[in-house]
Amino acid sequence: MVKLKEIFNLWYGVNLEVVNSTVVEKGIPFVSRQSVNNGVVCYVAPIEGVKPNPANTLSIAVSGSVLSTFYHDYEYYSGRDVYVAEPKEPMTKEEMLYYAYIIEQNRYRYNYGRGANRTFKDILVPNRNEIPSYIKDIITPSIKNEIINKDHLKIDTYNWKWFDYLNLFIISGSKTTPKDELESYGAGEYPYVTTQAVNNGVEKFYNYYTEKGGVLTIDSAVLGFCSYQEKDFSASDHVEVLTPKFKMNKYIALFLTTIINREQYRYSYGRKCSQIKLRKSRIKLPVTPTGEPDWQFMENYIKSLPYSKNLVPTDPNEQIRALKKKLALKEHQLHAQQQTNLVNYGTVNIYEK
Repeated sequence: MVKLKEIFNLWYGVNLEVVNSTVVEKGIPFVSRQSVNNGVVCYVAPIEGVKPNPANTLSIAVSGSVLSTFYHDYEYYSGRDVYVAEPKEPMTKEEMLYYAYIIEQNRYRYNYGRGANRTFKDILVPNRNEIPSYIKDIITPSIKNEIINKDHLKIDTYNWKWFDYLNLFIISGSKTTPKDELESYGAGEYPYVTTQAVNNGVEKFYNYYTEKGGVLTIDSAVLGFCSYQEKDFSASDHVEVLTPKFKMNKYIALFLTTIINREQYRYSYGRKCSQIKLRKSRIKLPVTPTGEPDWQFMENYIKSLPYSKNLVPTDPNEQIRALKKKLALKEHQLHAQQQTNLVNYGTVNIYEK
């Protein structure tokens, strides 16, 4: 482990204010201390005499949402208390994302009243030779800030109405699958959904499933975290399933999970989100003129949000082809190394190390 400042050059960002900038639809990203949307709050016109922070750097918030850290492969402006981290040696995108994750794991040390501006440079992080090997083999998908629906839709909850969960969903439990049983099936494509409130509730992927996809799942052990499971999956204990009685796609599902997760304040470890409570619960939704849930509005609203185009399915073979190409290149490099060893040193077992 080494100090962050030993791997990165760290300096205070350009320190601008949005109110003193010209907000435009397409311009230079403005990064603030927020913890969502890759830190980007808006886009602004270029400011004469102000050079943006360089591309291929990390932005680190040292107050506000302390240690919210994001990778930017583009130039950007930044606001108050945002530092820039530029690697002292060239790094891949995957390595930069890895360090962004590691830095954020130290957020528990700080809070809104205890900023990180004096101490974050000394945070201990893995040295580059300590980065897990699998990080380099990850194929990072390209994420673009493009929208599907260019209509600007607004949320107005005044005319929304309440609906009982039981009128919208079949509420049931999931089959609990022991971890050792899943390990016996081996790694695969089906998510293993647990009660964790991160990573869409998914802990690992196995070659086994017990539940059908296209449903919502809710953690009934702690917070009542709700997520959408598009694919068939298996589950741990305390994972409840909401099977829709209506036609639900991923856009509607994401709208619903957002609303349901706003109810987490009602639950705690001593007051769990059980099936009994779910059957007595209600959800407030936008409605049509006839008073029915306005599913089309929900879908259109999600499609109007930044980055929504990333939800559109892409060619599933694209990443496979890229991985095969990468593996083929590694095999070629390994073969070339073997030939060099044979010529220079005689027959050598390069796997001995």
